[in-house]
Amino acid sequence: MAQPDATDPDGTGPDGGRPAAPSRPRPRGRRILRLAAAVLALLLVPLLTAETALRINYTGDPAPGTRTRHRDALWLGHAWVDGRKTGRDVAALARRLRDTGIRDLYVHAGPLEDDGTLPASAFPKARRLTAALHRELPDVRVQAWLGDKLATESPDGLRLDRPATRTAILASTRAVLAAGFQGAHFDLEPLHSGDRDYLRLLDDLRALTHARGAVLSVAAHQIDPLPAFHSFWGTTTGHPKWWSQAYFGQVARRVDQIAVMSYDTMQPLESLYGGYVAQQTSLALEVTPDSTDLLMGLPFYHENRFGHRARAETVPAAVRGVRLGLSRTDAGRARFGVALYVDFAATREDWRAYREDWAG
Repeated sequence: MAQPDATDPDGTGPDGGRPAAPSRPRPRGRRILRLAAAVLALLLVPLLTAETALRINYTGDPAPGTRTRHRDALWLGHAWVDGRKTGRDVAALARRLRDTGIRDLYVHAGPLEDDGTLPASAFPKARRLTAALHRELPDVRVQAWLGDKLATESPDGLRLDRPATRTAILASTRAVLAAGFQGAHFDLEPLHSGDRDYLRLLDDLRALTHARGAVLSVAAHQIDPLPAFHSFWGTTTGHPKWWSQAYFGQVARRVDQIAVMSYDTMQPLESLYGGYVAQQTSLALEVTPDSTDLLMGLPFYHENRFGHRARAETVPAAVRGVRLGLSRTDAGRARFGVALYVDFAATREDWRAYREDWAG
């Protein structure tokens, strides 16, 4: 049975007198509302401050000469090693890459099995591809892109804490180098900041690749945009997306190339994304030794999902951010470039922006 209203239709109270006074929130309710408002402010104020800083970071003019150093890279999909691509495709790729700054190709030859092994059936046409690319683009190095999901946030995946797994990864690296690749490029995710087993693996891989005159490169997570942000984010979400700047430097000192995956940033606007890339570029430059190639990733894909907005994460915004970060931190840095992700999703506009804004 519905309860009667506090007032009758004529505006009087139930007894025909003055309208009943509206009920007031109880003191406890007011305290809860104030607490909620305070918590919301604590969350929003730092976020708004950080986003404002990114927008400011996107302002100004890049320094003259902050363009390609001819050390750029391109990630290529698995179709290049499984037989779907032909000699005609290789010739077309060569035409596209001539007169650009592309020096390295990361060709997907994996993924690794969860025990670190790599069956030969995963890259059956690799030798044919590497031979064709060496003929068409003799100054471009071809590296095998090897990756797998790590068992850091689920029970399934690659376990770097197991010596047998690391040994198997070394054997897989020998196999791709024997197939004609000039280097090995590793993309293992999600890789938590501070992972010592990953550093042990890199030490062993560096010894192996250098003994064969090959290149060791890695795809790297982004660096904390705020101090210790990876710890805060990991605690609240269970997925510490970022690395500490110190850990990034530890990785960078163990490899020949490190390519920052500077996309999937959760930024909603081009200006904020570009400012974020500028910040990431500066943070990475500060801890990457001069002997290591530092590459900043460009988003050559156009998905819309959590963490990535195609209208915000554009190639022009990324390139401008890279140039601004380079200008402010180390404008004369020689071992520096951009890495384009990924060939099969790229548009003509992506290539045009890369050529005009960076490689031109």
